[in-house]
Amino acid sequence: MKTEKFTRRQALQATAVLGTALLLPVQKLQAASLIAGKTPALTPDEITAIETAIGKKGSYKEAESVHTTPLPRNDLKVKLKGEPIPIPFGFGGWVSFKKSVDGKSAMVMGDTVLLQEEVNPLISAAQANGLEIGAIHNHFFYEEPRIFYVHVHGMGTVADLAKRYADTIRDSKVFPANQPPAGPPPAVTGKENFDIPALDAIVKYTGTVNGPTYKYTIGRSDLKVMMMGVEMTTNIGLNTWASFAGKQDDAQIAGDIAMLPGEVNNVIKTLRQHNIEVVAVHSHMLSDDPHIIFLHYLGKGPAVDLAKGFRAALDELGKKNSMGGMKM
Repeated sequence: MKTEKFTRRQALQATAVLGTALLLPVQKLQAASLIAGKTPALTPDEITAIETAIGKKGSYKEAESVHTTPLPRNDLKVKLKGEPIPIPFGFGGWVSFKKSVDGKSAMVMGDTVLLQEEVNPLISAAQANGLEIGAIHNHFFYEEPRIFYVHVHGMGTVADLAKRYADTIRDSKVFPANQPPAGPPPAVTGKENFDIPALDAIVKYTGTVNGPTYKYTIGRSDLKVMMMGVEMTTNIGLNTWASFAGKQDDAQIAGDIAMLPGEVNNVIKTLRQHNIEVVAVHSHMLSDDPHIIFLHYLGKGPAVDLAKGFRAALDELGKKNSMGGMKM
């Protein structure tokens, strides 16, 4: 039997190769864990810092690691084509906080509801406090007074972002301390105004009663959208929603649809086929990947018909090889 002899150099080379082979899977596993890992949770102290700075309690969605504070404009009396519309129909702003996937930073993302004359003072305040403007646009047609929506975002520590955001809105009507009380709850709510089981059966989701309105909020679980190292999820602004006001037989619908660029024109076509008006097509975020386009719409008619139009638009999302109706 022949015995193989190894030199010391060969032995060291073999050890190095074995060590590398063992280490590579661990390194890949760690990298994959960082990419697919769960966003670090906000701590109780960070949530306290947010709520103290803004002066209002919010809600924390543990599954997304997102804290959101609603910022409704209860001071406004809004009409569409002369008809009074409740504020929950679509005239409430919000601000959310979430950490980056690596936990080294955090994001503030918000949507503010402003009168025309309030837009530029808030822009100046945001930039003075080191925050950025992501978008400025309308969500409605025919509303009186005219309303605009300003999206604001920034990166930093949670406590610092909370202070900077609070300082940005402090002199505006958006700041909770500058808002009148919401008033007593309505005697008739969305639960009485609408046949909720019928609408849920059409939309294939469960909504939420919000005062006299009924609202669906739906994420894009089929997409992984990143922005500045933060995973954009339902409660930090990556969502499609539909709000119903009025009555079951005479309703209004308003909402927003989050789309990839190739889905936009198919959604537009579908909404128009259901006699729902397209109000705006625009972005809400900067440097999001993949880039998301948002479409706002408005419709009037029986709630069941409006729900069918909304469901048909949802059915256009996530289709393979969608090119927005263009033939290639």
